[in-house]
Amino acid sequence: MAADDLVVGGMAPLTTIDYPGRLAAVLFCQGCPWRCPYCHNPHLLKRQAEHPVAWGDIRAFLRKRRGFLDAVVVSGGEPLLQAAVVDAVAGIKAMGFSVALHTGGSHPARLRHLLPHLDWVGFDAKTAFDAYAGVTGIAGNGEKASRSLAEVQAAGVAYEVRTTVDERLVSRDDLLRLADDLAGRGVRTWALQECRESKAPGRFPGTVLLDDGPFLERLAGRFDGFTVRRA
Repeated sequence: MAADDLVVGGMAPLTTIDYPGRLAAVLFCQGCPWRCPYCHNPHLLKRQAEHPVAWGDIRAFLRKRRGFLDAVVVSGGEPLLQAAVVDAVAGIKAMGFSVALHTGGSHPARLRHLLPHLDWVGFDAKTAFDAYAGVTGIAGNGEKASRSLAEVQAAGVAYEVRTTVDERLVSRDDLLRLADDLAGRGVRTWALQECRESKAPGRFPGTVLLDDGPFLERLAGRFDGFTVRRA
């Protein structure tokens, strides 16, 4: 599918935090196959956007920002849900921008096609890969996420693994098993993120687990770089 078919639910014209060390714009792709209860972009979950941003307008914006912006971050929702993201990312790269992808790894085969055009990946590891259904609400997707992380590592692209923590969804044992898995794969940096209070009814608030210093030290010992990010 062509870039013009990409459904974009919103765009942030400037960010300094979504791609480390770069001035970037963020494209929020519409749609996600998963239903994580703490999702802080619930308006992006459905496949159709209420007010989509036309690809032609995005392209015109980026042309005007060449020389000012370093990069474009393709986020979501889940960007890999849409086949058109491959052509869109290739087009962004051809305009001279660095490209970062935020993904949970729902479609490993599509990710493989994207990786040659990417400069950085923010990979969301939801929990231990055999426990994904408890977070995403969908059975069998932990194996896909595991394969996607392997694709990222095999491609040699720069990446960060991060995990949003809500202890009602992700147990200490889940985090310990995930830490062992990531370290065993050679992941060197891992960030734990405090989940945000969402306006959506029934969403989970934050967690106190991230205040447990001794437990965090157990996790941190497996990695060269370990970060806790507060909401």
